[in-house]
Amino acid sequence: MTAPAESARRVAIVGSGPSGFYTTEALLRSGTAVAVDMFERLPVPYGLVRFGVAPDHPKLKQVTTAFDRIAAMPGFRFIGGVAVGDDVTVDELREAYDAVVLATGAELSRALDIPGEALPGSHSAGDFVAWYNGHPDFRDRQLDFDHEAAIVIGHGNVALDVARILAKTADELRQTDITRHALEALAESRIRTVYVVGRGGPAQAKFTAKELRDFLELSACDPSVEGRDVAADEFEPRRPDDPELAEKLSLLRTFSQAATTKPRRCVFRFGLSPVAINGRGRLETISFRDRSGTVENIACGLSFSSVGRRTAPVAGVPYDAHRGVHANIDGRVAIGDSLLEGLYACGWSKRGPSGTIGTNRGCGIATAEAVLADLAHRRPRSDSPDALLARLSSRVARIVSYPDWTTVDAAEKRWGALLGKPREKFVTIPDMLAAMDA
Repeated sequence: MTAPAESARRVAIVGSGPSGFYTTEALLRSGTAVAVDMFERLPVPYGLVRFGVAPDHPKLKQVTTAFDRIAAMPGFRFIGGVAVGDDVTVDELREAYDAVVLATGAELSRALDIPGEALPGSHSAGDFVAWYNGHPDFRDRQLDFDHEAAIVIGHGNVALDVARILAKTADELRQTDITRHALEALAESRIRTVYVVGRGGPAQAKFTAKELRDFLELSACDPSVEGRDVAADEFEPRRPDDPELAEKLSLLRTFSQAATTKPRRCVFRFGLSPVAINGRGRLETISFRDRSGTVENIACGLSFSSVGRRTAPVAGVPYDAHRGVHANIDGRVAIGDSLLEGLYACGWSKRGPSGTIGTNRGCGIATAEAVLADLAHRRPRSDSPDALLARLSSRVARIVSYPDWTTVDAAEKRWGALLGKPREKFVTIPDMLAAMDA
């Protein structure tokens, strides 16, 4: 990219997921002279889209073409391989930039906070998703699929992603961008029953009808609903003006009535709250309390909890522990009622893990508007981005540019094409960096 004009305001975006890119787009299209440096701790961008979207949902990943167009806009610079909070402090960024926007997502899984949660075999859904999507931090996670049954705790879309990946055959996954290590492990899986368990009734489940429809197309797995959990009238929508809910309940009713003939089953359970994870040395059963107070033990050898996520705290940034986000008032980071000059949040680290990928666009626009409104009153910077980057070059192995990433992108697609896949991801940072110079 060409160097920004001296008069341009300089903004740092921390994180390269959807909210980071949408905030960048709003800033660069604002008509104000602004240049954006996007910091990402990994050598590759896209955040949730690369490491969170299920491999069998390729259409959701097409949004990256829009991100690439944003990255090609004048005034944009990608700074990969730099961890804010470790390699560079937030205070250093605030001294070098007119505004710093935290788009760090919600990478931490919420705990169940029940006895036995640390037993081997008990995992968070987020760890599993990151593992099969090739996140370098989770490449070596040990998962044991040598069991007949698995339990997914939670009734959101991520829970359904996890259940679906567990229920699919290797042939159904082979032509997706699932990582090779995950495909090989899942191909040997002995799991034949997957329970998807939540505390609410069918109408309270947060998963969408679209996610449920996917279960009708599984080649070797029948979806079902445990009849004793649900009264017949719970499948009747009480809000006729809500077509999404009506379709969801209709699908669940279909599941409850269908015969199971395939070798695998996905059983939806309702009205059950987890109270303990049990086992002698590793997970053997999970205890759930139903709506009447009765405790039921369900046997399994593997479990994944999907009960929410929270933003990882960043040194130097106030944290709202209750909401699990950077403490902010409408996107402006704050301590109590006092705003911190030049520091903002967007996306999940602003509002929590809610909405779709597209929801982050409106959120990013709102944060960008706050940044632009405040720039006129911002005190002069005591440092410059280029001086800061010069210092950073001695702190990190390599500062990765967007052209560096496009080299990795092309290599992954070439490797994938040889295997009949959209791409085969590099799953370690050394392999990513090596691909840039190949």
